[in-house]
Amino acid sequence: MNLKGRHFITTQDFTAPELEFLLARAREFKHTKPSHKPLEGKAVALAFLNPSMRTRLSMELAVQRLGGTPMTLNVGGDSWSLEHRDGVEMNENRTEHVKDAVRVLGRYVSAIGVRAFARMENPEEDLADAVIMSFKKHSPVPVVNLESAMHHPCQSLADVMTLVEKRGGVRGLKVTITWAPHPKQLPTAVTNSFLLAATQFGCDVTLVHPEQFPLPGRALEAAGRNAAASGGHIRVMHSQPEAFLGAQVVYAKSWGSLAFYGEWEKEKEIRRNYTNWIVDERKMRDTNDALFMHCLPVRRNVEVADNVLDGRRNLAYDQAENRLWVQMAILEALIK
Repeated sequence: MNLKGRHFITTQDFTAPELEFLLARAREFKHTKPSHKPLEGKAVALAFLNPSMRTRLSMELAVQRLGGTPMTLNVGGDSWSLEHRDGVEMNENRTEHVKDAVRVLGRYVSAIGVRAFARMENPEEDLADAVIMSFKKHSPVPVVNLESAMHHPCQSLADVMTLVEKRGGVRGLKVTITWAPHPKQLPTAVTNSFLLAATQFGCDVTLVHPEQFPLPGRALEAAGRNAAASGGHIRVMHSQPEAFLGAQVVYAKSWGSLAFYGEWEKEKEIRRNYTNWIVDERKMRDTNDALFMHCLPVRRNVEVADNVLDGRRNLAYDQAENRLWVQMAILEALIK
């Protein structure tokens, strides 16, 4: 299957057969040592506008294992700060425009990975995924989204890979995605992406959250279209105990309120009413022996209790490992 030259911004940009192809290749990488180095003599730039541990290490390893050279840039740290808005007068503290930076990078490297998640300041800009879309618009080489304001597709594809490994398949799987408490206002990217991927693969998804914490409408609308096409299902609830009943998978993630975007002090007061949304073993007993998922990093005993994270059903470490294999498959497909 030829995916060469395409950008990987969201799983929505790919068909179900194309995503299945990437997952199959990821499984091959995981269980078979590559007999060739498809990125030999090639370099991949990894531009991090935000801190990272798993994403940075897994991407650097993915490039290296494919025979390529990873070139990591801490944007605004050991490289220039970047302006992504077109047509602005650059008299402020951003030194170089994305337009200029990526046109040069594209002459050095064969792909660019970008991590630029939401600043939680400007909802219109974040909902438009303005930073990653600027890279996509101006880059002459494939751009891989390593988490943007709205999407984290490498994570969600690794999540699906993990469920396939553990359950043998995902079609019809009863998946509950639950909001969780957190001491910070976080973006919706991980939740959006897993919701989209799960519905693309035909899961029966229940999204549960307090009424003040809905996901962006465009994510829900896309998930609804996915479910209709794949034979899956999606429903939104506000009762966590009810949403856990019969679940085969529980995915916990915190995200901020769109109504109080960037206004943490106001949102913090609301969050105090929902500390009981922590996922613990007592709640997990109401499920159908559900597997537990989290993208990491996790706030222990705030989002999730120790007795779940240290239990036999926790898949978080498998999800993190599978990022490596999925990213190898994506890089090979886009660059080779």
